[in-house]
Amino acid sequence: MLKNERNFSLILSSPSGAGKTTLTKKIKDNFTNFEISISHTTRKARIGEIEGKDYFFTTVEDFKEKIESNYFYEYASIFGNLYGSSKHYIKLIQQQNKNLLFDIDWQGARQLSNYRELNVVKFFILPPSKDELIKRLKLRRKDKEKSIIERVSFYEKDIIHWKEYDYIFINDDLETCYSQIKTTIDQLLNKKFY
Repeated sequence: MLKNERNFSLILSSPSGAGKTTLTKKIKDNFTNFEISISHTTRKARIGEIEGKDYFFTTVEDFKEKIESNYFYEYASIFGNLYGSSKHYIKLIQQQNKNLLFDIDWQGARQLSNYRELNVVKFFILPPSKDELIKRLKLRRKDKEKSIIERVSFYEKDIIHWKEYDYIFINDDLETCYSQIKTTIDQLLNKKFY
């Protein structure tokens, strides 16, 4: 049971490279009543990523054991790696009377929607075009060419799920997109959730 009717879980999903992680961090930086849900993952840490801040890094074997023990609210396989949101961690945030922020894909969003106690609101972020998405993936330099090709190939599979979301935003310009998201969050914070 949530302490406050206004607590809710905000999910941001998008095709890879559309800006959801940057937007999630901007929400966290500008709204003190939000906490990012840190996912468990089997992927290797990238340079600069910190255990317990960016992800909880784990092995495939440990992750599968956690699935068997019903440890996750949601989990999914993305680009060959497993990701999941732990019930324990989410409940800790709820006990602090904070709203939850999820940076997850449509698979996780669909699973979280089944839990009434999470008061889920879903935002889908779209790039202005597929060409712009490719350009952004190349510019961010986190991904190798093979990874970029793989992420672009998933673009069509990801965008068809936008209809499952409550709000759709086009990230043509980061600050404009964030301003629209902020206005929507302000409106949601003034509503009651049941």
